Amino acid sequence: MTVSTDFSTKRPSIPALLAFLALTFLITWGVIGSYIFWPEEMTARFGEISGAHPFFFLATWAPAIAAFTVVLLYGGLSGLRGFLSRLFLWRCPASWWAFILIVIPLVFVAGSLIKGGPLLAPIPPEGVGAIISLMFMMLLLGPIEEFGWRGVAQPLLQRYMAPLWAGALIGAIWGLWHLPAFFLAGVVFAEWSFLPFFIGNITLAILVTPIFNATRGSLLLPMLFHWQLINPFWPDAQPWDTWLLVGVAAIIVWWKRDMVFSRDGAVTEVIPDEARP
Repeated sequence: MTVSTDFSTKRPSIPALLAFLALTFLITWGVIGSYIFWPEEMTARFGEISGAHPFFFLATWAPAIAAFTVVLLYGGLSGLRGFLSRLFLWRCPASWWAFILIVIPLVFVAGSLIKGGPLLAPIPPEGVGAIISLMFMMLLLGPIEEFGWRGVAQPLLQRYMAPLWAGALIGAIWGLWHLPAFFLAGVVFAEWSFLPFFIGNITLAILVTPIFNATRGSLLLPMLFHWQLINPFWPDAQPWDTWLLVGVAAIIVWWKRDMVFSRDGAVTEVIPDEARP
């Protein structure tokens, strides 16, 4: 299969973007919606849904499944190999590594302290090993989404608009994509309020945007960023983590205003030049 020029170059590619979004929502909303509208039938047939249920993984992996499908459709196997090569892009200013590894944890710690909570999440009766196991399991959840959001959606949208607006739009879509989970018993979202979460999604998508562009389209750093957000070692800081991150985002947008308000230098390729057949 040959690479579609509309997909692999800087020309707009509306069909690819729409296909990605349609498949992403179809999988996730289809799986979660089935448990919302037919809970007894789905539970009897497939078991009660939870964060460890295979269907929960399927719903979470939908952006990645959609991304791989679209890349294969437009680029074939060679295009997919090129797409995955973005996992090995790691060079960027040290400040972004410090932001991910130090600032993000400090936001959770500060948010927890503001609400009178602990410095770190309480150790469960099973011991530290249980948290470490959960931490690595989290690698197979949220970070996998980045194959879609930053892998496909971000570069395609940046063909049309400045990175800030592309990030904000992805954040809004990302938030809406999660919406059915707030009506689903047995998962963590059922205990949260949607509005702060939605605002948080937009904020996080804006925050990761300059990191994405500074690394020339890396998938590795957005995945690490996402992993830090769900690291079980960090304490529950809601809703203060959201409001602190909004403040951090405002500082970074001002600091990197030349980067986020201009399309100059923005990554617009899903498949890197050197990886195309």
